[in-house]
Amino acid sequence: MNAQATTAPPGPHETALLWAGPRAAVTVAVTALHLRGAVAAGRPGTLRRTAGGEAPAFRHPLEKAVRTALYRPAGPRELLERAVVRRALARMRADLVAAGLLRPLPPRRTRAARRHLADLRERHPLPEGPDGTAEEDVLYAVALHGEAALTVLLPGFARASRLTGRGALADEGLFPFGAGGGMRGILGGEAFLDGDDDRDGGGDRTDGHHGGHDSGHHGGYGHHDSGGFGCGGGGGGD
Repeated sequence: MNAQATTAPPGPHETALLWAGPRAAVTVAVTALHLRGAVAAGRPGTLRRTAGGEAPAFRHPLEKAVRTALYRPAGPRELLERAVVRRALARMRADLVAAGLLRPLPPRRTRAARRHLADLRERHPLPEGPDGTAEEDVLYAVALHGEAALTVLLPGFARASRLTGRGALADEGLFPFGAGGGMRGILGGEAFLDGDDDRDGGGDRTDGHHGGHDSGHHGGYGHHDSGGFGCGGGGGGD
């Protein structure tokens, strides 16, 4: 997080990285770009840039990296492996270490991060549906609730791009949203978030009820689900 980010609470992208690892963070970035009309589902199981128009206003460096990486369509697994995305994720991780929310080796959440995530989970429950849900709330829902949020908020896009369903499970094994420690993601060949770190005081682990931060982006959100973004499954247009 640059100088500003070291004092500001983590936003949805950082929350996803802390909660579930690199793929979760990329999922939030893809969701944000899809909500702004910049990314859609391509062939079954792939993501693509939308045709024409200018590049959207990027609200996070990972969003710019993801759209840059989609110079040709890619599935979620391939997108995560593209160099520009890996570099952006590495910078995010370094910023979280500098902010005292992540231990570097092995990567583990600190006690401060667990408290932050627990608070976010309380403030951002799973929405019942897309109507009237602001973009920021959609992104936090995806960061903190993963496939369940994608299924509720963007079912078509999630299925079509194989961010939900069986296709997602086949892609890198599991979409890594979940609870507590033991979550794994691959970043530069290194296991990410193998568990929580209690060296900074206490051994209290908030298994599965971590939260996030309410750093907002505005804008309402309604029926913008004509593509798909989630963790798995089949076709669907945009």
